[in-house]
Amino acid sequence: MKLLRRGGSDDSDKPEVSVPEAPSEEDATQAASSSRVTEGKGRPTPKRRDAEGKRRGPVAPAPLTAKEARARRKAARKSKSKDQRKAESAQRRASASERRNRMLAGEEKFLLPRDRGPVRAYVRDIVDSRRNLVGLFMPLALVLIMTMFLGPVIQQYVTLAMFVMMLLMVIEGIYLGRMVNKKARARFPDSTDGGFGLGWYAFVRASQIRKLRAPLPRVKPGDAI
Repeated sequence: MKLLRRGGSDDSDKPEVSVPEAPSEEDATQAASSSRVTEGKGRPTPKRRDAEGKRRGPVAPAPLTAKEARARRKAARKSKSKDQRKAESAQRRASASERRNRMLAGEEKFLLPRDRGPVRAYVRDIVDSRRNLVGLFMPLALVLIMTMFLGPVIQQYVTLAMFVMMLLMVIEGIYLGRMVNKKARARFPDSTDGGFGLGWYAFVRASQIRKLRAPLPRVKPGDAI
């Protein structure tokens, strides 16, 4: 349609301007249905715990004192029945026993940090394949201490014997430390584990009774390493 100028004259030089027609009822219905279909796409995705309907309460702060920690453990025990406490205790003992058995067997995952690594395992094999004099120190020391109550004269001999044992133990400890460091450097040239710490580790293991060593020995005395 043409727009008339003010005054009623017709301006034939200007272009015609078309006025958009009002949308039909069918178009309005289609637009409404489309908006209903895509209504939820603009919302953020809900969290998993909200979608599953789970609600988590606030986490209790950590206990500040040992007394507070004991009070919490006591309250937790009271909230459980006697049978539940027995079952949990049995499960803890079984789990601890399994971890200890695997540690004694030498499984790397269950070893203490001081025992981990191929170098420490190699040093343990070296010590376990030898008959060390320092391994007799503890039982002989107990015998000598018991004999000190027999009389003053015997005490003098016991004191001298213990002094000699300590001197021999120091000499063997120095020799053992140097030997394991030399062999470990030859077997593992790229390893940084060595020096006084490795020698002390070998000395401590050699001073223990063979049956009480942990991890348990993998070799017998006299075996080639």
